[in-house]
Amino acid sequence: MLQSILNLSLEDLGVYSIVIGGSLIIILSYFANLLAKRTSIPSVLVLIAMGIGIRQTMHTVGWHHIPYESVILELLGTVGLIFILLEAALDLELSKKKMPLIIKSATISLLILIASTLGIAYFLEQFIGMERFSALVYGLPLSIMSSAIIIPSVGGLSEEKREFMVYESTFSDIWGIMAFYILLGNQDAASNSEIFVAIGKNLGGTLLISIIVSYLLVYVLQKINSSVKLFLSIAVLMLIYSIQKLLHLSPLILILIFGLMLNNYKIFFPKIFKNKDGESWFGSLLDDAKMKGLRHDFHVLTLESAFVIRTFFFVMFGATVVLSSLMDLEVLFYGLVICVILYVARYVFLQIFRIQDPASLLYIAPRGLITILLFFQIGSKYPELKSAKFDSAILLVVILVTCLVMTFALIKQGSGIAPVERNESDALPSCEDVHVTGDSSDEPQ
Repeated sequence: MLQSILNLSLEDLGVYSIVIGGSLIIILSYFANLLAKRTSIPSVLVLIAMGIGIRQTMHTVGWHHIPYESVILELLGTVGLIFILLEAALDLELSKKKMPLIIKSATISLLILIASTLGIAYFLEQFIGMERFSALVYGLPLSIMSSAIIIPSVGGLSEEKREFMVYESTFSDIWGIMAFYILLGNQDAASNSEIFVAIGKNLGGTLLISIIVSYLLVYVLQKINSSVKLFLSIAVLMLIYSIQKLLHLSPLILILIFGLMLNNYKIFFPKIFKNKDGESWFGSLLDDAKMKGLRHDFHVLTLESAFVIRTFFFVMFGATVVLSSLMDLEVLFYGLVICVILYVARYVFLQIFRIQDPASLLYIAPRGLITILLFFQIGSKYPELKSAKFDSAILLVVILVTCLVMTFALIKQGSGIAPVERNESDALPSCEDVHVTGDSSDEPQ
C-alpha cells in the first residue's frame, strides 16, 4: 500500500486529492493564526515552514516539480495584487482630523521606500555585480513593508503608534506596487525627460479612466438589488484592470480610487451641487444605508479573500525554497546586509520627522506578501531582468530576519503580537485576518 502511494506521480492525483490538500492547507493556516496569537510567532513563518515541509515530502516520494507552477503563481499574483491593494484602500479614511497623520505617514513611507531601494540597488550593483536597472527592480520589492504582517501584529501598541504603523505600512504597499510597475513600464526610455513625459501621459490617462469607472461602479453597485453583486464588481474591476494592463497603463490606480471612493463616498459624492429647488442632487445619488452595507460586505470579501491568497502564496513560497541555500554563508551575509540597509534608512527618516520614540517603531518593518508577489512577477513576466547572481534564498533570509526582529521587538515592549480590532462605526484600518465585526477572539489574526 505504501509502495503504491510512493509510486504515484503528481499527474496521477485526482480532483478530490487536490481539494483535500488545498482544504488542509487553509485549515492549518487558520490554526497557524491562532498559534500566532498565543505564541507571538507570526503565522507567516509557520506558513513558510509548511511549504518547506510540503516540498521535502514531495521530494521524499519522488515528486520534484509542481505542474503549471508558473501559471498558478502568475494567476495568484494578479488576483493577489488586486485584493491586497483594494483591502488597503478600503482601510483608508479621508478626513480633516486624520489628514496630518495621513500626510506624514504617506511621506515617510515614500521617502523610506526611495532611500531603501537606492541603498539596496547600490549594494546589489557594487557587491553582487548586478546591472543597475535590474538592481533597482530587485531593490524595490525588498523595500516594501508588509501591511499583511504589520496590521495583525500591532494591536498592543498605543493608539498613536498603532495608527501610524497601519497607515505607514498601507502606504508602503501602495507606493511600492505603483512604483514597481511604473519603473518596469519605462525601462526602455532614452532620457529622464522621456520618462517624465511617459509617466505623465500614463498617469493622466489612467486617472481619467479610473475616476469615471469608479464613479459609475459605486453608483451602479448600490442600485443593484440582487444578492450577487460583490463578485460581479470584482469581475468588472479585473476586466478593466486587464484591459488597462494590455494598454500599458497603471491599472492599480483604478483599484486604489475605487476603494477610497467606496470607503469615503460622502467626500466623493458631496452635497454641494444644488438644483433649482435648492436640493442636492449629486449627494443624494447614493443611499447611506445601502452604502454602509456595501462597504461592510466588501471588507468581508477582501479580508476573507486576502486570507486565502496569503495562505497559498506563503506556502508556495516555502515550497520553492532550497534549504541548502540557507547554509551558504554568502547568502546569509547578503541577506543581513540588506536588512541593515532597511533599518538604517528607516531610522534616519523616523528621526528627521521627529516621530515619538522612534526606537520602538524602528524594528516593526517586516517584509512579506507584496515582496514575494513582485519577485514572482519579475520571474514570470520580465525574465530578461531576472539575475542569476541573486540567490532567491536571500529573499527568504530578509523575510525571516525582519519578521523575527519585529516579533522580538514587540515582545520586548510588552505588547506581543496583537490584532488591530476594527469598530464598524469608525474607519480605522483593520487586520486582514480579523473579521470586521470587531470580536476577534475566535477568529484568525
